[in-house]
Amino acid sequence: MNVVSTSPSSTEILYELGVEPVAVSHACDHPPAAAELPAIDVSKVDATASADRHEQVRAATANGHLYRMDGARIDALEPDLIVTQGVCGVCAVDDVLVEETLADLEADPDVLALQANRLADVLECVEDVGRATGTEERAAALVDDLRERIAAVEERVPDEPRPRTAVLEWMDPIRPAGSWVPDVVDAAGGEYGIGEPGERSRPLEWDAFLEYDPEVLVVAPCGFDADRTLEQFHELSDRPGWDEIAAVRDDRVFVLDGSAYLTRWTPRLVDAVERLAALCHPQAFELPADVVRP
Repeated sequence: MNVVSTSPSSTEILYELGVEPVAVSHACDHPPAAAELPAIDVSKVDATASADRHEQVRAATANGHLYRMDGARIDALEPDLIVTQGVCGVCAVDDVLVEETLADLEADPDVLALQANRLADVLECVEDVGRATGTEERAAALVDDLRERIAAVEERVPDEPRPRTAVLEWMDPIRPAGSWVPDVVDAAGGEYGIGEPGERSRPLEWDAFLEYDPEVLVVAPCGFDADRTLEQFHELSDRPGWDEIAAVRDDRVFVLDGSAYLTRWTPRLVDAVERLAALCHPQAFELPADVVRP
């Protein structure tokens, strides 16, 4: 079965189920073997600074799509199935661009467009891919394991207190993470009063962020690893009032690899639950080595 994946999230799910795609998106980097596969798209964004990238994304999406797909490569691969997504056309190629591209090609694959807004939806996506690829049993076993790991964290979380927590998926402009992240924080024993579960993220004024005054702050920008986040961290720390934030005063500001743990809707979101539990309740959980302080 020739399977093409158009997003890092769907690529991770496929590999977890033992299905190696024949081609992936340009951003697919996990597992490492995915980075060696042919890419079926390119991005129009190349800026470094958060504000500049934000403007490039705005301009590209105002005039069409953020990505260009390689139709000739897709035709040559003769895919039986394209696994795409309808979650966010900024994060990766979405189902709209896939359908537009296929309309001009000879290839006529099945298209599975995954949708996830909540943490529970991510588990359903695993089951959907299992059905589409004939790996239902493996998918069911994986989902059972993920649910057991979440339950194990929830059982260990102290009843009180739940620290006021913020997760930022962008630094300039400030953008608190939405969708499944409030569920992740809740399962980890934090209080997420800066966004509603299942709702898309949106920019937040700095004064409003200061008023929220998080006790635990996790900075995990979309598409950034920890090193790149640290390089750009001045976009936050140079702002007026930074030193007065509770999380800053108490040394509870942390940087996580956003792509690895929070901005992709993959089984690694359960890794994020386990890591955030350690940040919210260090007395009950051991701090993982890959969580860094700026």
